[in-house]
Amino acid sequence: MSLTIGVDIGGTKVAAGVVDETGKLLATALRDTPAEDPEKTVEVITEVIAELRTSHDVEAIGLGAAGFIDAKRSTVVFAPNLAWRNLPLRETVERSSGLPVVVENDANAAAWGESEFGAARSVDSMVILTIGTGIGGGVVLDGELYRGFNGMAAEIGHMTVVADGRRCGCGNRGCWERYASGRALVREARDLADVSPEYGARMLELGDGEPEGITGPEVTQAAQEGDPAALEAFGFVATWLGRGMATLAALLDPGMFVLGGGVSDAGELLRAPAEEAFLSRLTGRVHRAPPAVALAELGGEAGIVGAADLARRR
Repeated sequence: MSLTIGVDIGGTKVAAGVVDETGKLLATALRDTPAEDPEKTVEVITEVIAELRTSHDVEAIGLGAAGFIDAKRSTVVFAPNLAWRNLPLRETVERSSGLPVVVENDANAAAWGESEFGAARSVDSMVILTIGTGIGGGVVLDGELYRGFNGMAAEIGHMTVVADGRRCGCGNRGCWERYASGRALVREARDLADVSPEYGARMLELGDGEPEGITGPEVTQAAQEGDPAALEAFGFVATWLGRGMATLAALLDPGMFVLGGGVSDAGELLRAPAEEAFLSRLTGRVHRAPPAVALAELGGEAGIVGAADLARRR
């Protein structure tokens, strides 16, 4: 049996697992990410790999990192949440492990995982949207990951959707993730509760009485209970999500959009209104088979599974 290790390197957690050729996760390891210390983060990665290798014989390692990866899939050019700049991650981990290593963007790895073993395994072309604090993305076209000229494609959260709109951490204004992310959901919910405390009473109750106490889980819980203000906040985010998906469909014509990331845990509260908004904006709607809109099946394991499989296919 062919076994590989996948490592999902995020700003808060380093999650790793041993994966077989069917995409089954056989063992896992987890550490906090010392994101403020680039060298210590690399040490944590080598630690989780070493831990997993004590009980499994693996042939290669796949690393999914949140950041820009060069076209050779070797160097992390820029990882804003990890303080990495031009880090030769593949060389470093190969030297410490003695195994072949593949480095991939974390959303690309998740896209591959869902494409091969998850929600999109029935289609050849798909787009994954990882909806969390921001929006990450990965694109599989005709069965191949699309990485772009510099290896930095699918930074779709930074498509401009509102000219001169809200300021984004990337330095631009009006980026998609400022309107259709977990942060946008919380902002909308807090604004509703602040402007109309009676309307937002349930969210305020869950947030200890203050708009600032309302976070994503409180909005989701209130929406699941049928609270109209929370449902309106989800509707705001879903509408912007659908609009961006329609733009991507006009460009890429995928067979499926897969919604992943923490916000997608809300399930149909997000998926259904996003699909409705998407179909209302889809170019040539009556003349084409529209892409399906599905929830991710692998959840937080998608990046691990995808990175491990990409290492197997190196």
